[in-house]
Amino acid sequence: MGFISIFDVLGPNMVGPSSSHTAGACSIALLAHKMLDEPPSQVEYTLYGSFARTYRGHGTDRALLAGVMGCSTDDIRIPHAYEMAQAQNLTWKFICNETETEIHPNTVDIYLTGISGKSISLRGESIGGGKIRIVRINEIEVDFSGEDNTLIVVHRDCIGMAAHITSCLSQRNINIAFMKLFRENKGDRAYSIVEFDNNVPEDIKEKILEKEDVEKVMLIQVREG
Repeated sequence: MGFISIFDVLGPNMVGPSSSHTAGACSIALLAHKMLDEPPSQVEYTLYGSFARTYRGHGTDRALLAGVMGCSTDDIRIPHAYEMAQAQNLTWKFICNETETEIHPNTVDIYLTGISGKSISLRGESIGGGKIRIVRINEIEVDFSGEDNTLIVVHRDCIGMAAHITSCLSQRNINIAFMKLFRENKGDRAYSIVEFDNNVPEDIKEKILEKEDVEKVMLIQVREG
Protein backbone atom coordinates (compact mmCIF):
# COMPACT_ATOMS: atom_id res chain seq x y z
CA MET A 1 0.00 0.00 0.00
CA GLY A 2 1.37 3.45 -0.95
CA PHE A 3 1.96 6.25 1.49
CA ILE A 4 -1.06 8.51 2.02
CA SER A 5 -0.42 12.00 3.34
CA ILE A 6 -2.84 13.66 5.77
CA PHE A 7 -3.07 16.42 3.14
CA ASP A 8 -4.38 13.89 0.61
CA VAL A 9 -7.23 13.26 3.04
CA LEU A 10 -7.92 16.84 4.13
CA GLY A 11 -7.25 18.47 0.78
CA PRO A 12 -5.50 21.79 0.09
CA ASN A 13 -5.89 25.18 1.73
CA MET A 14 -8.64 26.66 -0.38
CA VAL A 15 -11.43 29.15 -0.85
CA GLY A 16 -14.56 27.47 -2.17
CA PRO A 17 -16.87 24.52 -1.56
CA SER A 18 -15.07 21.74 -3.47
CA SER A 19 -11.47 20.59 -3.72
CA SER A 20 -12.14 19.14 -7.19
CA HIS A 21 -14.41 21.82 -8.64
CA THR A 22 -12.85 24.87 -7.00
CA ALA A 23 -9.28 24.22 -5.82
CA GLY A 24 -8.41 21.92 -8.71
CA ALA A 25 -9.88 24.33 -11.25
CA CYS A 26 -7.94 27.23 -9.75
CA SER A 27 -4.68 25.24 -9.83
CA ILE A 28 -5.11 24.37 -13.51
CA ALA A 29 -5.79 28.00 -14.39
CA LEU A 30 -2.87 29.22 -12.27
CA LEU A 31 -0.53 26.95 -14.25
CA ALA A 32 -1.86 28.51 -17.47
CA HIS A 33 -1.12 31.94 -15.97
CA LYS A 34 2.46 30.93 -15.12
CA MET A 35 3.04 29.40 -18.53
CA LEU A 36 1.80 32.54 -20.30
CA ASP A 37 4.10 34.67 -18.10
CA GLU A 38 2.36 37.99 -18.76
CA PRO A 39 -0.96 39.60 -17.76
CA PRO A 40 -3.89 38.00 -19.60
CA SER A 41 -6.22 39.96 -21.87
CA GLN A 42 -8.59 37.24 -23.10
CA VAL A 43 -9.51 33.73 -21.99
CA GLU A 44 -11.88 31.06 -23.24
CA TYR A 45 -12.78 27.96 -21.24
CA THR A 46 -14.33 24.75 -22.57
CA LEU A 47 -15.78 22.70 -19.72
CA TYR A 48 -16.51 18.97 -19.82
CA GLY A 49 -18.44 16.50 -17.67
CA SER A 50 -19.36 17.63 -14.18
CA PHE A 51 -17.39 20.85 -14.70
CA ALA A 52 -19.85 21.72 -17.49
CA ARG A 53 -22.92 20.73 -15.47
CA THR A 54 -22.13 22.39 -12.14
CA TYR A 55 -19.52 25.08 -12.76
CA ARG A 56 -21.64 27.99 -11.51
CA GLY A 57 -22.94 26.29 -8.37
CA HIS A 58 -19.52 25.01 -7.26
CA GLY A 59 -17.64 28.22 -8.02
CA THR A 60 -15.59 26.60 -10.79
CA ASP A 61 -16.13 29.66 -12.99
CA ARG A 62 -14.71 32.04 -10.37
CA ALA A 63 -11.82 29.71 -9.59
CA LEU A 64 -10.87 29.43 -13.27
CA LEU A 65 -11.05 33.19 -13.75
CA ALA A 66 -9.07 33.93 -10.59
CA GLY A 67 -6.40 31.38 -11.48
CA VAL A 68 -5.51 32.94 -14.84
CA MET A 69 -5.08 36.25 -13.00
CA GLY A 70 -2.52 34.67 -10.66
CA CYS A 71 -4.64 33.68 -7.65
CA SER A 72 -3.75 30.52 -5.74
CA THR A 73 -6.31 28.19 -4.16
CA ASP A 74 -6.38 30.01 -0.82
CA ASP A 75 -6.68 33.54 -2.23
CA ILE A 76 -9.61 35.32 -0.59
CA ARG A 77 -10.25 37.27 -3.82
CA ILE A 78 -11.58 34.18 -5.64
CA PRO A 79 -15.28 34.96 -4.89
CA HIS A 80 -14.73 38.37 -6.52
CA ALA A 81 -13.09 37.03 -9.69
CA TYR A 82 -15.63 38.60 -12.05
CA GLU A 83 -15.07 42.05 -10.57
CA MET A 84 -11.29 41.52 -10.72
CA ALA A 85 -11.48 40.50 -14.37
CA GLN A 86 -13.52 43.57 -15.26
CA ALA A 87 -11.06 45.82 -13.42
CA GLN A 88 -8.17 44.24 -15.35
CA ASN A 89 -9.99 44.49 -18.72
CA LEU A 90 -9.88 40.71 -19.04
CA THR A 91 -12.56 39.31 -21.33
CA TRP A 92 -13.76 35.74 -20.80
CA LYS A 93 -16.06 33.09 -22.21
CA PHE A 94 -17.31 29.76 -20.86
CA ILE A 95 -18.35 27.00 -23.26
CA CYS A 96 -20.00 23.81 -22.01
CA ASN A 97 -19.30 20.60 -23.93
CA GLU A 98 -21.57 17.85 -22.65
CA THR A 99 -21.39 15.69 -25.79
CA GLU A 100 -17.79 14.52 -25.45
CA THR A 101 -17.98 11.83 -22.77
CA GLU A 102 -14.78 9.79 -23.26
CA ILE A 103 -12.89 12.20 -21.04
CA HIS A 104 -12.20 12.76 -17.34
CA PRO A 105 -15.36 14.26 -15.77
CA ASN A 106 -13.55 17.30 -14.33
CA THR A 107 -11.78 18.56 -17.45
CA VAL A 108 -11.22 22.06 -18.81
CA ASP A 109 -9.56 23.42 -21.92
CA ILE A 110 -8.08 26.89 -21.43
CA TYR A 111 -7.20 29.19 -24.33
CA LEU A 112 -5.35 32.16 -22.86
CA THR A 113 -4.06 35.28 -24.62
CA GLY A 114 -1.79 37.86 -23.03
CA ILE A 115 -1.55 41.61 -23.42
CA SER A 116 1.24 41.31 -26.01
CA GLY A 117 -0.70 38.79 -28.10
CA LYS A 118 1.22 35.77 -26.80
CA SER A 119 -1.04 32.75 -26.27
CA ILE A 120 -1.11 29.33 -24.64
CA SER A 121 -3.67 26.55 -24.62
CA LEU A 122 -3.84 23.61 -22.26
CA ARG A 123 -6.13 20.85 -21.06
CA GLY A 124 -6.24 20.07 -17.36
CA GLU A 125 -8.01 17.47 -15.26
CA SER A 126 -8.97 17.92 -11.62
CA ILE A 127 -8.48 14.41 -10.26
CA GLY A 128 -9.62 14.84 -6.65
CA GLY A 129 -8.45 16.35 -3.38
CA GLY A 130 -7.23 19.47 -5.17
CA LYS A 131 -4.75 17.48 -7.28
CA ILE A 132 -4.56 18.00 -11.03
CA ARG A 133 -2.97 16.69 -14.22
CA ILE A 134 -2.05 18.67 -17.31
CA VAL A 135 -2.67 16.38 -20.26
CA ARG A 136 -2.35 18.69 -23.27
CA ILE A 137 -0.37 21.80 -24.20
CA ASN A 138 -0.99 23.49 -27.55
CA GLU A 139 -2.58 20.30 -28.95
CA ILE A 140 0.30 18.02 -27.92
CA GLU A 141 -0.54 15.28 -25.41
CA VAL A 142 1.56 15.58 -22.23
CA ASP A 143 1.31 14.37 -18.64
CA PHE A 144 2.50 16.20 -15.52
CA SER A 145 1.05 17.10 -12.16
CA GLY A 146 2.14 20.71 -11.65
CA GLU A 147 3.00 19.88 -8.03
CA ASP A 148 6.74 20.48 -8.50
CA ASN A 149 8.80 23.21 -10.10
CA THR A 150 8.65 22.39 -13.80
CA LEU A 151 10.62 23.37 -16.89
CA ILE A 152 8.86 23.01 -20.23
CA VAL A 153 11.12 23.15 -23.29
CA VAL A 154 9.45 23.40 -26.70
CA HIS A 155 11.85 22.24 -29.41
CA ARG A 156 12.31 20.26 -32.59
CA ASP A 157 12.58 16.54 -31.96
CA CYS A 158 16.24 15.97 -32.76
CA ILE A 159 19.36 14.18 -31.56
CA GLY A 160 21.21 15.87 -28.70
CA MET A 161 18.34 17.89 -27.25
CA ALA A 162 18.07 15.90 -24.03
CA ALA A 163 21.84 16.14 -23.58
CA HIS A 164 21.70 19.91 -24.11
CA ILE A 165 18.97 20.40 -21.51
CA THR A 166 20.59 18.17 -18.88
CA SER A 167 24.01 19.78 -19.49
CA CYS A 168 22.57 23.27 -18.92
CA LEU A 169 21.00 22.07 -15.67
CA SER A 170 24.04 20.17 -14.41
CA GLN A 171 26.26 23.22 -14.96
CA ARG A 172 24.05 25.04 -12.43
CA ASN A 173 23.99 22.07 -10.02
CA ILE A 174 20.25 21.60 -10.55
CA ASN A 175 19.01 18.11 -9.70
CA ILE A 176 16.35 16.55 -11.94
CA ALA A 177 13.51 14.59 -10.32
CA PHE A 178 11.75 13.50 -13.54
CA MET A 179 12.20 14.18 -17.25
CA LYS A 180 9.78 13.17 -20.02
CA LEU A 181 9.60 13.80 -23.77
CA PHE A 182 6.33 14.26 -25.64
CA ARG A 183 6.15 14.85 -29.41
CA GLU A 184 3.74 15.12 -32.33
CA ASN A 185 5.75 12.88 -34.66
CA LYS A 186 9.38 11.92 -35.06
CA GLY A 187 11.35 15.02 -36.07
CA ASP A 188 8.44 17.41 -35.42
CA ARG A 189 7.74 19.73 -32.50
CA ALA A 190 8.34 18.17 -29.09
CA TYR A 191 7.92 19.09 -25.43
CA SER A 192 10.56 18.11 -22.89
CA ILE A 193 9.09 18.42 -19.40
CA VAL A 194 11.52 18.41 -16.49
CA GLU A 195 10.39 18.39 -12.84
CA PHE A 196 12.56 19.41 -9.89
CA ASP A 197 12.55 19.08 -6.11
CA ASN A 198 14.13 22.50 -5.60
CA ASN A 199 14.06 26.02 -6.95
CA VAL A 200 15.33 26.73 -10.48
CA PRO A 201 16.98 30.06 -11.44
CA GLU A 202 15.10 32.08 -14.06
CA ASP A 203 18.20 32.63 -16.20
CA ILE A 204 18.33 28.92 -17.04
CA LYS A 205 15.76 29.69 -19.75
CA GLU A 206 18.20 31.88 -21.68
CA LYS A 207 20.90 29.22 -21.44
CA ILE A 208 18.66 26.52 -22.89
CA LEU A 209 17.44 28.89 -25.63
CA GLU A 210 21.00 29.18 -26.96
CA LYS A 211 20.50 25.96 -28.93
CA GLU A 212 19.11 26.58 -32.40
CA ASP A 213 16.36 23.96 -32.30
CA VAL A 214 14.82 25.31 -29.07
CA GLU A 215 11.64 27.30 -29.78
CA LYS A 216 10.49 28.30 -26.29
CA VAL A 217 11.23 27.67 -22.62
CA MET A 218 8.64 27.99 -19.83
CA LEU A 219 9.54 27.79 -16.16
CA ILE A 220 6.80 27.13 -13.62
CA GLN A 221 7.86 27.84 -10.05
CA VAL A 222 5.32 26.41 -7.62
CA ARG A 223 7.46 26.40 -4.50
CA GLU A 224 10.75 27.68 -3.18
CA GLY A 225 13.38 25.38 -1.78
